[in-house]
Amino acid sequence: MPYYYGYRYYFDWTWILILIGMVICLIAQARVKGSFSKYSRVMSRTGMTGAEAARRLLDSQGIYGVQIQRVAGNLTDHYDPRNKTLKLSDAVYGSRSVAAIGVAAHECGHAIQDEVGYSPLRLRTAFVPVANFGSGISMFLIMAGLIFGAGRGSFSILVNLGIFCFSLAVLFQLITLPVEFNASSRALTLLQDTGILYGDEAGQTRKVLSAAALTYVAGALSSMLQLLRLIILFGGRRRD
Repeated sequence: MPYYYGYRYYFDWTWILILIGMVICLIAQARVKGSFSKYSRVMSRTGMTGAEAARRLLDSQGIYGVQIQRVAGNLTDHYDPRNKTLKLSDAVYGSRSVAAIGVAAHECGHAIQDEVGYSPLRLRTAFVPVANFGSGISMFLIMAGLIFGAGRGSFSILVNLGIFCFSLAVLFQLITLPVEFNASSRALTLLQDTGILYGDEAGQTRKVLSAAALTYVAGALSSMLQLLRLIILFGGRRRD
């Protein structure tokens, strides 16, 4: 995309970084949807629903205070540590598929992390308001810096502050990665230890959870590319 600066037009090649990030995210999302759809048609030999499997897994760990609720949407499953609630989407809560049980178990992994005081989860939870604030205000600061810093020899401090705030959102996504991978690892181990999965079901569930984990990796890479673009783009203007 071209932009005008100092009586000259420049082609902003850094948009390529944004496009790369978008492609990575689209591929990851397509893969998780395809994997979930495929194994949603494979029924578990135990005949348990996602909600029933979640309850058994939590009880096996002595976690009785976590409520399991249905939540609207597709793959909107999550664990809320604030009110100790595990929320399963329509496609998971009442489904008896291998995919549904895998997703439910993954969320149980987060509940177990919360119960045992898993440090990365505590860090991520504490970092949520910081990341939300940084993500929400970063572009406003950058735009304000460009407007009020126009024509000045030095780069506006507002733009630098905006880039810093955006980096907080990127840091949050990096913190999220070990939390998600650990939850999936706990889920797969417990599903086999409790006998909820048999034989090749473990491998099928692993494929679903691996695909889901890739969406977090893709999101982190996309955000890092956006941050790199901001540094390259506005760093170049500062030098001008």
